Amino acid sequence: MPQGQGFGFGLGKMKEAFQKAKQIQEGAKQLQEELEEMRLTAESGGGLVKITLTGNQEPCAVEIDPKALEESPEMLSDLVLTAMKEAYALSTATMKERMEELTGGLGLPGAF
Repeated sequence: MPQGQGFGFGLGKMKEAFQKAKQIQEGAKQLQEELEEMRLTAESGGGLVKITLTGNQEPCAVEIDPKALEESPEMLSDLVLTAMKEAYALSTATMKERMEELTGGLGLPGAF
């Protein structure tokens, strides 16, 4: 085996891999901060119910139009649940998209 090439991985490639890992780690920290500040809102019932989450799925706000209170409790419950599911899906998709941008589509194990 030629010197400096253990396990088929040259020293230069190993250094490059470590640098890339460090960049991703720094980017992940910045991304986490951005996701915490991000606000994503989904609605149901034509805007009767609105749910806002951060980019990392933390609930921020629930808005219920007074007209929604005229509906049955079951209907209001369905509107809230639908808006929650939509907000979660939006937040998850946004997080996934941002992580893929960060990692450059490397397909890292355990990353979404």
